Amino acid sequence: MNFLKKNTHELRNFLSGLKMDSAKRSSSKSEFPKLTVITPSYNQADFLERTILSVLNQNYPNLEYIIVDGGSTDKSVDVIRKYEKHLSWWVSEKDRGQVHAINKALEKATGDYISFQNSDDVYFPDTFRIFGEAARKSADDILYGDLYMITTDDEVTEILKTTSYNLNCQILEGMQIHNQSLFFKRSLVEKYGKFDESFRFAFDYEFITRYTADKTATIRKVEGLGGALRVHADAKSSTIASVGKEEHLRVQKMYLTENASAPLNKIRYLSCRIRKVAYFALRFDFQYIRFRYSR
Repeated sequence: MNFLKKNTHELRNFLSGLKMDSAKRSSSKSEFPKLTVITPSYNQADFLERTILSVLNQNYPNLEYIIVDGGSTDKSVDVIRKYEKHLSWWVSEKDRGQVHAINKALEKATGDYISFQNSDDVYFPDTFRIFGEAARKSADDILYGDLYMITTDDEVTEILKTTSYNLNCQILEGMQIHNQSLFFKRSLVEKYGKFDESFRFAFDYEFITRYTADKTATIRKVEGLGGALRVHADAKSSTIASVGKEEHLRVQKMYLTENASAPLNKIRYLSCRIRKVAYFALRFDFQYIRFRYSR
């Protein structure tokens, strides 16, 4: 698809080196909500620099960037030190894994909003500016966008567009929001707690469901917010099938209505699938419908 080639060119240029823009960074910090970005890292030196560049090249004027490395034995620390002066805080020490690393950073975070990006994934250009403008207009608790899939050399191979959030679909169908393009208020962490370390893969599915289960949090999809998940042999997500499935079922059982019958849940599940197609049809995005559902 032509739009994937365009996305690839845009992303590769964005990640080609540090692009500091003093004009953008000199904007008054008070004009934008403070954003804390967290990168948990462990032995991903081959990709970590591009993750860092995808954050710094946003040139967001009110940024707090935290990297928590789990004591990497490759060249990750060298990469971190290269950009140390642009970081608010970083550490490299043994931890209990990805979720523990993020929770350590949450204890340090002072931003109004928080986002986290794994050390092999990246943000798309202009995502932070779009986030900041959206948060200024309407300070929703959770803002999110679309997910791209990329290769080891930053080729964009796929896009997974999200729809407006629905808690029932989150429970029955699975993850409706992807962490690669997710921004949430720090006040949600203070109210509902940090991430559950008993989950290895589905911790993001669990905390989004927990944060939205009482239906008081406001959630909004924002067009233009984009992050990319990198698919490669050593990626944690590449081995999600077995453990991840069990963890997703565990979350679903926690939130499924006890008196709801299996047939009723099946109907609700099918309605979620129909809802997704209708969402894009109402926006006349037939190109994406063909791309996603005709294969």
